[in-house]
Amino acid sequence: MRGRIGLWILALLLTLASAVFQRLTGPTHPARGTVDVGGTKVKLRLLRSHGGEGDQPVVVRVADPAVSGSVAWRRYPTSDPFAVLPMVREGEVLMAALPHQPPAGKLEYQVRLSKGDANAEFPQRPAITRFKGAVSPVILVPHIFAMFTGMLVANAAGLLALRGERKLLRISLVVIVLLCIGGLFLGPLVQKQAFDAYWTGWPFGGDLTDNKTAVAVLAWVVAAGFARSGRGARTAVVVAAVVTLAVFMVPHSAWGSQVDWSKLPPAG
Repeated sequence: MRGRIGLWILALLLTLASAVFQRLTGPTHPARGTVDVGGTKVKLRLLRSHGGEGDQPVVVRVADPAVSGSVAWRRYPTSDPFAVLPMVREGEVLMAALPHQPPAGKLEYQVRLSKGDANAEFPQRPAITRFKGAVSPVILVPHIFAMFTGMLVANAAGLLALRGERKLLRISLVVIVLLCIGGLFLGPLVQKQAFDAYWTGWPFGGDLTDNKTAVAVLAWVVAAGFARSGRGARTAVVVAAVVTLAVFMVPHSAWGSQVDWSKLPPAG
């Protein structure tokens, strides 16, 4: 009994570690850094994703009133000239707002600070932010729960197989059900609300989030087939667990939905 509890704890730790890694390495993780402008050190945290209606705020906390700023932005990927927005000071904060874009529309932007003759830019290579529609919690919460639980059970199944467990069909089916509910049913609903498309993976596109879900489900379908036959079940389940862990460590939203600006009217 203690061994099984320890196995599930290890599976939980693997799942949490992969989730944190995926989040921290993803293209929507905020861009962070510190710049020195005229002797004043400024910490910045720039958002790289914006959901719902309205413009995306750009907020820089800098108490020194001698520091002013602006935000240079353009649609991404384009060769449009950069537009420059002045930042407005409100107390210890400099503020601006990037104009709202259609779902999956991307902008690249950079904060430019100045103090007297001193100037600083962050980041050196402009940050890229993506706009998306608001996603209902009624869909988003069960989607996240099903995907996280599916990862947890997949890791546990792999550890059980490594420990010598032979009856692996039931747990393989549980993984398939959870991944199908979270990734193949609720996932497209989330995608539709966020980016106005149900599926942008193969064969319609290269969205890694969609593609890695399909790969994981396929790996477990194969594993379940081996588990049902009783031959090579342990190996197949371990392989499926490793594949699932590997694909879900791919940064979330990598190669995600992106507006084709050539099909839309010019900016401005």
